[in-house]
Amino acid sequence: MGWMADETGLERNSANFVPLTPLSHLRRAAQLFPDHEAVVYRGIRRNYSEYHERCTRLASALAKLGVAPGDVVSTLLPNLPAHAEAHFGVPACGGVLNAINTRLEAGTIAYILDHGGAKVLLADPQFVPVAAEAFEEMENEPPILIEVADDEAGVHAHGHYTEYEELLASGDPDFEWIMPQDEWESLALNYTSGTTGRPKGVVCHHRGAYLMTMGTAVSWPMPRHARYLVIVPLFHCNNWNHTWMMPMLGGTVVCCRDITARAIYDAIADAGVTHFGAAPIVLNTIVNARDEERRDLDHVVDVYTAGAPPPAATLRAIEPLGFKVTQVYGLTETYGHVTECVWQTRWDDLDDENRYAIKARTGVLMPMMEDITAMDPETMTQIPMDGSSQGEIMIRGNSVMKGYLKNPRATREAFRGGYFHSGDIAVQHPDGYLQIADRAKDIIISGGENISSVEIEGVLMMHPAVLLCAVVAMPHPTWGEVPCAFVELKDGATAGKDELIAFARERLAGFKTPKHVEFQELPKTSTGKIQKFELRGIARTL
Repeated sequence: MGWMADETGLERNSANFVPLTPLSHLRRAAQLFPDHEAVVYRGIRRNYSEYHERCTRLASALAKLGVAPGDVVSTLLPNLPAHAEAHFGVPACGGVLNAINTRLEAGTIAYILDHGGAKVLLADPQFVPVAAEAFEEMENEPPILIEVADDEAGVHAHGHYTEYEELLASGDPDFEWIMPQDEWESLALNYTSGTTGRPKGVVCHHRGAYLMTMGTAVSWPMPRHARYLVIVPLFHCNNWNHTWMMPMLGGTVVCCRDITARAIYDAIADAGVTHFGAAPIVLNTIVNARDEERRDLDHVVDVYTAGAPPPAATLRAIEPLGFKVTQVYGLTETYGHVTECVWQTRWDDLDDENRYAIKARTGVLMPMMEDITAMDPETMTQIPMDGSSQGEIMIRGNSVMKGYLKNPRATREAFRGGYFHSGDIAVQHPDGYLQIADRAKDIIISGGENISSVEIEGVLMMHPAVLLCAVVAMPHPTWGEVPCAFVELKDGATAGKDELIAFARERLAGFKTPKHVEFQELPKTSTGKIQKFELRGIARTL
């Protein structure tokens, strides 16, 4: 099907078919933009010629350490230039990059190093102690540890291991990059959060990452020489693949070690940042910054936000400050964002409440994807697009993982029916736009009624005293379970339990209103997501 009657001599060859890989972006940028700023971090300013040479030296040095094609190189690093270099240097020697969550404890790090078979670990001095502890717990031979000092931030090497700059100096600047022979070759190994049981190893390929960079640049859209602030951790879906994308645009990666309101405002004002990605909690940090942390901005900053849908109250507060926010959605298994709430001109004249409610939608598939919709997970049939029927978000396209490393059963289950099962529950509007109702495990079933925790959170976030909130199920003798709200108040603000419950009751159906409110700091992951599994445990004891 689709072939001409006679295609004699029309075979693939090196002239007409080259495996897709994001490595091509940096090789091109080094030729096209050699003198343009590629990476900025505090006092560091490196152009594309320097960036390419350092990545080349890293690839060569890793090969000299014995890293062969298909071997895993792990990192325990903040968002620093060396971490950006690893995203090109590791695959340029044929290796597979495994960026590890820097907030994990030694036992889980040991499991990841063992499970992935890491040959080398690049670690910031801050994380060398936990790495050493993880080595003690490993079953296999520990990887070679390379210490990556951050002298710009005063984080110096301990001196017990080879330091990163010493490693680079041993590399050959003329090393020939080992480009993939098949775009299905593995590029990265990222582990899921593992809130229950062991984390799963998500294997990503060169083709998916390349198409992610292309689709993102088109859909955002990204201009040539954009200046991108690295807020999303490089260990989280490889920073949504943005660091691989920037050389394609001749853009500048602005690194940020510590994510604070002051650091973000300074990066925009001093480094000319035009774009960044961030979880809604970071948007809250910007909105609630103290006066002395803010800077006057002379341009609008484009922001992709993902994680829990951003409350309308957050969007309403941040946009007047000079930020244009777009909601995106994705998972580790999809290399990051794969849907975007594409704005339609027909919404321009809506009142603020309806406009911001639409902006918080999960949206529609991005250009690199084939189909993303909501289905009944048992029958694999499309749910009614009526804005109220619920189904599981199903995903199909080139930016979906190869599968879970050494876990064929979980891989088969994730791909059952020819789609990737996200585990996220959504409604779908008549225009096809998805809107997340909840994670399947976070839906509250009270007296037979399904209650969306996201909907309740959006209402409570409208209260002027509320900084953050999370709603989970609390056991109830009559209704089975009822909503319980955990609330973090803004500095200096006050609000009582009865006040917040009454506030919610004015805006929600009675059965959706929280029956209990707890005031505390909310537990969060390193990417800013609230850890509801911890809150569910607390709610069971109330």
